[in-house]
Amino acid sequence: MLRLAAARSRALLLPRAAAALASTAAPSSSSYSSYARGAPSSSSYAYRAASSAAAAAASGAGGEAAAAAAAPPPPAARKGWVRGLLKFGVFAAFVGAIGGAGYATHAYSLAEVDQKTLEFRKEMTTPIPLAQDASEFEKFRARAYETARKVPVAAIELYLEIRSRIEDHVVGFTEPASDKLLPDLHPQDQNNIFTLVVDLNDTLVCTDWQRERGWKTFKRPGVEAFLQHMSTLYEVVVYSDQLQMYVDPVVERLEPKDGQLQIHKLSRPATKYQDGKHYRDLSKLNRNPAQVLYVSAHALESCLQPENCVAIKPWKLEIDDTELLDLIPFLEYLAMARPSDIRAVLASYQGHDVAKEFRKRNKELERHRQEKQQRKSIWRR
Repeated sequence: MLRLAAARSRALLLPRAAAALASTAAPSSSSYSSYARGAPSSSSYAYRAASSAAAAAASGAGGEAAAAAAAPPPPAARKGWVRGLLKFGVFAAFVGAIGGAGYATHAYSLAEVDQKTLEFRKEMTTPIPLAQDASEFEKFRARAYETARKVPVAAIELYLEIRSRIEDHVVGFTEPASDKLLPDLHPQDQNNIFTLVVDLNDTLVCTDWQRERGWKTFKRPGVEAFLQHMSTLYEVVVYSDQLQMYVDPVVERLEPKDGQLQIHKLSRPATKYQDGKHYRDLSKLNRNPAQVLYVSAHALESCLQPENCVAIKPWKLEIDDTELLDLIPFLEYLAMARPSDIRAVLASYQGHDVAKEFRKRNKELERHRQEKQQRKSIWRR
């Protein structure tokens, strides 16, 4: 408070003192010529001093703040700013190097990148040989060069570690939950049981939405009889890309209430996520691929093994649909014939409706049998 009062009194008194000095020190007519020519005089110095004092007093604390703001920053502040800029530049260069390495090696697997950079990393970490009579300067230069060579090696090692962690994290979302999605078979059943994998949506059921009732799931005509009969011939698996909380209750409603029918249920965690779609990977079923059959309304679009697929017509709530029942004779034939490789049989039906083509071939076979039987009867006569 005392300082503030003193400052205010100086601001009031100094302008008056400056005015008095200016009036008393005004140049006379005799000295005006010399003043006009720029010669220094006591009166000019006095006038300038008074004017400076008045300006400083009138500005007060604001002038002091402006002077402080116009002053250059201290050396310590400039060093800190430069140091921060250098750190940011080093960090940006390091991140850019890792990003560039990732872009340059995205076409190679992690093992390939590791192998391709192995020789370079080994060379960059090999000590530089020095002569026994080397000077201290030569030793210092060799150590500095060895340290500099380790920088790209450290960057490569960091890139490999980061990429490995990212790939492990991605695999957890894109690959099936296990390499053995089904339990092991008994050794006696490994060559005797065929596995029938059936898709859920548009194959066994259809989920429809209407404004009046919302979402509702409907059973395909004949689905219960189909599953009941197939379970006596095959190991039945329902494989869907839907969530488990949807698959389990739907499949449970398809199973008979006596509990004799055992159906394996596989949901979205058991699929392989690739190109924006969830695919069924039959190679992860823990079964012999030659004994696996996949039936689906979207077989070729949803399975990674098209050679094991049987495509049927999608069901869209048609009342007179008989697709599942029409397929039963063909599946019965496979279960009884037990071919060594089911894929060879399916290849012969490629491009045809399997149920219709099987009926056609059965009719031709029956006609040949009848003709053969007639020939035998003629020869007997």
